[in-house]
Amino acid sequence: MSLNLGKVGILALGSHEERHGAALPPDTDAKLASHVALEATKRTGAKFLGTLYSSYELPYIDTGHHQTLEQVLEELRVKLQTVKQIPGIEGVVLVNAHGGNKPLRDRIQELEQETSLRVIFNNKIIELEGPHAATGELSMGAVIGITDVSKIAEHSDFERYPEVGFVGLKEARKCYPWAERHAQEVERVGVRVDKFLGKKLLECAIIDVMNDIRKLETLSLRD
Repeated sequence: MSLNLGKVGILALGSHEERHGAALPPDTDAKLASHVALEATKRTGAKFLGTLYSSYELPYIDTGHHQTLEQVLEELRVKLQTVKQIPGIEGVVLVNAHGGNKPLRDRIQELEQETSLRVIFNNKIIELEGPHAATGELSMGAVIGITDVSKIAEHSDFERYPEVGFVGLKEARKCYPWAERHAQEVERVGVRVDKFLGKKLLECAIIDVMNDIRKLETLSLRD
């Protein structure tokens, strides 16, 4: 049963031109974020606001084409200003599926002040998925139909696809302890597709977004 949460909008954030090995497309993050965002809107009655195109990446992580943090902020700022024109919208949940976008969280208060909208940055997909382009993403991708399971063996060629688990990204591994941990995990256990795991991760992410939607609606009712 749909909740009466029409005052909340959901915007998906994810990269569109990022290497994800042989078995996943360059816009994997955008597709995962959009899937979670759409499902959360279907279950709650919140409004789907689309998918941001630009994305940021941390220094020393070379996985594809990204924009500067200021460019991402500007696109997001313009999008939120447009959202203000939608009757009734008072808050927005940003559903992020690209790890490089995490610094946006530190600018949320600034965006709220500029737009007079309440904004929540939801990073649950990133918290759940584990190493880049590895088992978590492959499994979620398989559930929504974007993983090419025939290429899993090729996907595990870390010399050809160094971005998988960041195994071949030496500078990133030196700079970020978490990247080194992820790379070691992938080197130790490899990658696989597990649809049961993928469904579980997606469901956890969807529920977390739904909780943020309810949180925004509760804040609105208190005003």
